[in-house]
Amino acid sequence: MCSLAALISLSFGGAVGLMFLMLGCALPQYNQYWPLFVLFFYILSPIPYCIARRLVDDTDATSNACKELAIFLTTGIVVSAFGLPIVFARAELIYWGACALVLTGNTVIFATILGFFLVFGSNDDFSWQQW
Repeated sequence: MCSLAALISLSFGGAVGLMFLMLGCALPQYNQYWPLFVLFFYILSPIPYCIARRLVDDTDATSNACKELAIFLTTGIVVSAFGLPIVFARAELIYWGACALVLTGNTVIFATILGFFLVFGSNDDFSWQQW
């Protein structure tokens, strides 16, 4: 029952984050859809860590270069997702209000992705490794 509540709260967080992203694009005073390019970062961000989890044995207590590289790549993707709307706003492709909405959406979405890995990352009966 705990995983059901976690799944519902994570889906609510994802919906709220996407709502902020769409508000930054579709409000009449902004009306620019350039910020939708951050969707690629949402898709790409969990991939390096998922690949590293498949390749690395977790019984090792020492640090592993593969997992550290995956965390480094994931950090680069997340920083790029926060930097892209700022670059768009500085280049005057979008307004600063739209940039703030997209950055708020980024914060919520990446917190949701982190929450997913924290809740379903353990090796129990229902984990993301089965997918």
